[in-house]
Amino acid sequence: MANHVSSLKRARQTETKTAVNRANKSKLRGTLRTLREAIAAGDAKTLGEVYRSTVSVLDKSVQKGVLHKNTANRYKSRLNARVKAVATNKAA
Repeated sequence: MANHVSSLKRARQTETKTAVNRANKSKLRGTLRTLREAIAAGDAKTLGEVYRSTVSVLDKSVQKGVLHKNTANRYKSRLNARVKAVATNKAA
C-alpha cells in the first residue's frame, strides 16, 4: 500500500477513475447487446432508433476515452451494415 501523501491521493484517484471507466464500459456493452438482440429479432421499426442510441453511446465512449476512435468507427460500420441488411430483407 502507498505510504506517501501523493501516492495515497493517486491511489484514491485511480479507484475513482476505475469505477467511472467500468460504468462507461458496461453501459457500452449493454447497448451493443441490445442492438444485437434487436437485429436478431429483425424488428425494422425499432432497429433505427436502437441503432441511433447505440451510435450515440459509442461516440460518447470515444470522448471519455473508453474506446479508440477507429474502434468505434469500425463498430458503427459493421453494425450499420447489419441493420441495413435486416431492413432490406424485411422490405423484400
